[in-house]
Amino acid sequence: MRHRRIAGSALATAALIAGLGATGPSASGASPTAPAASAAPTAPTAPASPAAVSSRDGTAHRPPAAGSAARAPWVRPLTARKVRVSQKYGIKGNWAAGHHTGIDFAVPVGTPVRSVGTGTVVFAGRSGAYGKAVTIRMTDGKYTLFAHLSAISVRKGQRVHAGTWIGRSGNSGRSTGPHLHFEVRAKRGYGTDIDPVRYMASHGVRLL
Repeated sequence: MRHRRIAGSALATAALIAGLGATGPSASGASPTAPAASAAPTAPTAPASPAAVSSRDGTAHRPPAAGSAARAPWVRPLTARKVRVSQKYGIKGNWAAGHHTGIDFAVPVGTPVRSVGTGTVVFAGRSGAYGKAVTIRMTDGKYTLFAHLSAISVRKGQRVHAGTWIGRSGNSGRSTGPHLHFEVRAKRGYGTDIDPVRYMASHGVRLL
């Protein structure tokens, strides 16, 4: 599955309305754009019940209740070990940053998504081209972003831990198919992305 490359202007708009940082071109890498009327964070949306969901490899996964933590200090954003990566980090293209700013995991709509470590939710709601998204400020000062979700189960200001269920994957925003876009940033603003594979490896977690 190959996802449509996000137009630079659309992604820049998404970065601004997601509460993801400064509005100047020097910070975002694109001209500032006024937030859309729908930019205000929506109320957290939780699935009717945390029923087990089968991943592409046929393994059933039951997400932990919101607020719960796994024993490991850092974990993968998805519980399934064998997940196809449909778009790697850094691929050159016509994104505002000039490259793909995260890593895309091709998973069915409704797949449980969890926080990779301890931190505080700084955004949870609709984010333009990113669709429904969650951004977490980690304890090491970096920011993790989870985009194109179908449901969100955390709220802004909430403290989360490794393994906390934050929502479900989906196909919201500008997306050509169900997947999870996982992004890591050095700062809150768009254009400060860092390699998520290397970042997670530094915390003892292998993404690929």
